[in-house]
Amino acid sequence: MNIEAIKDLRARAAKHAALADPARLRIVDLLTLGDFSPTELQAELGMPSNLLSHHLRALEDAGLATRHRSEADRRRSYIRLAAGALEGLVPGAEHGARRVLFVCTKNSARSQLAAALWQQVSEIPSMSAGTHPADRIAPGAIEVARRHGVDLADLPPRNLEQVAGDGDFVVTVCDNAHEELPGLGGVHWSVPDPLRLGTEEAFENAFNDIAHRINDLAPRVLAA
Repeated sequence: MNIEAIKDLRARAAKHAALADPARLRIVDLLTLGDFSPTELQAELGMPSNLLSHHLRALEDAGLATRHRSEADRRRSYIRLAAGALEGLVPGAEHGARRVLFVCTKNSARSQLAAALWQQVSEIPSMSAGTHPADRIAPGAIEVARRHGVDLADLPPRNLEQVAGDGDFVVTVCDNAHEELPGLGGVHWSVPDPLRLGTEEAFENAFNDIAHRINDLAPRVLAA
């Protein structure tokens, strides 16, 4: 067995060892849906902060999870599943939904892209909305969608209160929207706002991040 194969085997063994603990397995199941702050995980799991910190360190050391600072409240951090973390592993239970609703603050970029990408991979209807809608979709979002062969609907951004309905599976794709509406439910994807930089690269990164997450989530969401 060559050195690379041994390294790969050890990395896989470390992941399995980390997942052998029921609490860490539950954390990973949650992270397959979206990003969580340590406080949110503590509330979900009902465990003291020092024990949660121990479990999170174990997941990070095994290459299963990463963390980064919130763009909204810089004191808060979010834990997310590391890229390729679950290769060869099976995620948790599936979810049922009548419609998937993607939410960000302005409904001008991330949520619009997410709704359009969802329609390409799932028969479950999707829609997007914002907590404080902009006047129009961001040109950068339209351009990155066009580069990838995705058509954004020719609709103005919409207000969440006018769009949300019973049976929606809500996905917030914006830290500000998630933290503004803590009781909204659903899952959260901490996708950096491409409008902060306004560059082609920023929109590409946001598009690729959302596309990757949608491809992971779509097989796990069933029509209610």
